[in-house]
Amino acid sequence: MSETVVVAQPEEEGQLQDYSVDQLAGAVVLVLGAIAGLLQVIWMSKCHCKVNLCYIFRCERRPPTEEEMKTLKAKIGEKKQDKILKKEEEILKEEKKINKDIESLVPKDNSPKMKIEISEKEDLM
Repeated sequence: MSETVVVAQPEEEGQLQDYSVDQLAGAVVLVLGAIAGLLQVIWMSKCHCKVNLCYIFRCERRPPTEEEMKTLKAKIGEKKQDKILKKEEEILKEEKKINKDIESLVPKDNSPKMKIEISEKEDLM
């Protein structure tokens, strides 16, 4: 007994399948994301390079000097300190608000209904 295997051949070789619009959009996004990531790595690098984009945009990047690095570190430190101070102010405002709410809920000491005196001699249980 011999078995015959039939392999389906595409109608025309070298022709792509029909793709849907969402598959095409996904492919475009992947390609553009890869290109943008590569450009970001190049742009954020600290190397000395010149960028010429179609003779419209020209830029020259140089690594920062030691003095620039010191000033940048100082600015970053100031921003962190400002952020901490703002957070502390927000916490204090929230704490004051909570204290006001608590004071409005707690009855005053002058209230005759709430006076309860317990002597040490009395057994509560």
